[in-house]
Order: sequence, then C-alpha cells, then structure tokens
Amino acid sequence: MAEPTAYQRWAVKLEYDGTGLVGWQRQREGTSVQGLLEQAATQMANGRPVSSITAGRTDSGVHATGQVAHLDFPADMALLPHRVRDGLSYYLKPHAVVVLDATPVALDWSARFSATWRSYRYRILNRQSRPALAATHVWHIRGPLDLALMQEGANHLIGTHDFTSFRAVACQAHSPIRSLDTLRIERHDDEVWIIAQARSFLHHQVRNMVGTLSLVGQKRWKPERIAQALAARSRCAGGPTAPPDGLYLTGVGYEPDPFA
Repeated sequence: MAEPTAYQRWAVKLEYDGTGLVGWQRQREGTSVQGLLEQAATQMANGRPVSSITAGRTDSGVHATGQVAHLDFPADMALLPHRVRDGLSYYLKPHAVVVLDATPVALDWSARFSATWRSYRYRILNRQSRPALAATHVWHIRGPLDLALMQEGANHLIGTHDFTSFRAVACQAHSPIRSLDTLRIERHDDEVWIIAQARSFLHHQVRNMVGTLSLVGQKRWKPERIAQALAARSRCAGGPTAPPDGLYLTGVGYEPDPFA
C-alpha cells in the first residue's frame, strides 16, 4: 500500500510497564514500546504505516507514567482526541501499554526536540522483607538508608557538570555536559524515591546516580566522594548502575503544553 504524502501529527502521552519489553526503541528481536505503538497506529490507519518519535528512549525493564511521543497519521483520516486515545489503547491490548491522552499538534512540533525537560522517579524498597507485589517495579535494598547523607551527596550533582562518571560507557551523546535541575531524595513509608529533572539525560545517567547515592545512603561512601567522582570524569570513579526495575519516566515538559 502506498504511503500517504500528507500527514496530521498527534502528540500522545503514554503509561507502560517495561517488564519483559526491550525498551522504547524497536529492536530486531523482542517487543518494544515503539513497535507496539506504531503497530496499533497502523491498524487504526487501515494498514497504512504510521511512524513515531519519542521524547526519550527508555531501556529494557524501565517503566513510564508520562512518556510522550508523536505520531504522523495520514491526513485524510477523521480523528478526534478521544478516538485516538481509545483506539490506540484498544489495539495495544493485551500489552501493558496505555495511551493516557492525545492531542493534534503542528507538523513542526516534535516530542523530542520541543521538550524543555524530562523527569524521572526511582523507587527503592527499603525494608527487610522482599517485595511480593512489586518485584519488577522497585530496587530492593534491605539495610537502612540515610536520606540526609544521600541528599548531601546528591547536591553535588545539581547544576551544570561534565557527567562522564555517571553515563554509560556506550553512551552515544556528543557531549557529557548536562544541567541537572532537580535531584531530590524522599521517603514514602517503606520506599525511598529519588526524583530527577533535567532538560535531557545521558544514557544510564539516572541509574548510575542512584547506584552511587545508594552507597552514600548505606554509609559505604561519604557524601563528598560524589563530588570527587564527578570531578574524575571517568565511569570507573562512579558507583554501580542501579537495576532498571525501579526507574520510571514520569513526565516531559513543553512550552506551551499541548496536553493542557
């Protein structure tokens, strides 16, 4: 079937459980969020291919409560926001991927390049008993965590820095310089949340920061060692990479917000 020559662009907000998925980006093997979303959109378009761009590519096992992507549907389709939302969600079944909102946007609007910030939350289950209900949705740390020390260490990372020590060795970003606007530690009953916000993040940056801060919380590192690791500009100087299970992409910011 011939591809359409004219498009209408739609922004969609997504929630998904990353357990068992290979992440956002389509892979040669395995099930991806991108593949599922584009397949659902293509079904809505009666077999005509629909492409997508996302605000941020999540890794295998990472979840989202506020991921954003845009889809280019054929221009001749009569679409309404609730029909796009509900139609995509219908065709995404039985996978744990849901469209929360949908809105038309200009063709020059980009889920990726129009974004002004991204936010993540990392969940640590901090208790002796292992998780029964959230085994693939938290990182379980049995021993006590000192949140005051973790926040003291986190404060060294806020601002504009070279984050080489906290990005994946295979990170393909042209520059390791990033501006971290928020890195906040909170306790919610048995859980410790680490909340991060920045315009953009390096590959594994949040998970590497969380893994390093866990050492501070367990009093295996002093908070000032975070600053030393940052200054070293070497991944070997940083702490371990936290598992993907506890990481959630919680929001993407735009000015103006197309979903407002």
